[in-house]
Amino acid sequence: MSDFPPRPDLAAPYAAPAPPPQHPSEEPEFHALRRAQYRFGFRATVLSVSSFLLYVLLSGFAPVVMNLTLAGRMTLGLALGLAQFAVMGVTAWRYVRHMRTRVDPAARALARGRHTPAASPGAGVPPRATGPAPARAPEGGRTW
Repeated sequence: MSDFPPRPDLAAPYAAPAPPPQHPSEEPEFHALRRAQYRFGFRATVLSVSSFLLYVLLSGFAPVVMNLTLAGRMTLGLALGLAQFAVMGVTAWRYVRHMRTRVDPAARALARGRHTPAASPGAGVPPRATGPAPARAPEGGRTW
């Protein structure tokens, strides 16, 4: 009789871990990023197009309503036309805010996860500048 315990049953085969995805589009984080971008883009597009379509339909089919005087020479049609600028401005502002707060951090995290500094040649070495030095702008001016 041996002094060692009996050998455990190794009947279950060893399952090798799945290889990491080769392309960023195969990652679940990438799909979540695309979903967040698509959902907001769809909502913003529906809001913008529906407000413009409402304005056009009211102008074409309800001119009496659009000619209602609000104050002085300001009509409802003119106010709704100016409101189109506000809708576009708010949509653009919300888009930038959404991208900065939700999509950009997730994209940076995804890129950081894909980029391993040890695997890249010359890791830790700052890139060398090539070509002429960029033109300096005069005080308060632009280079272009």
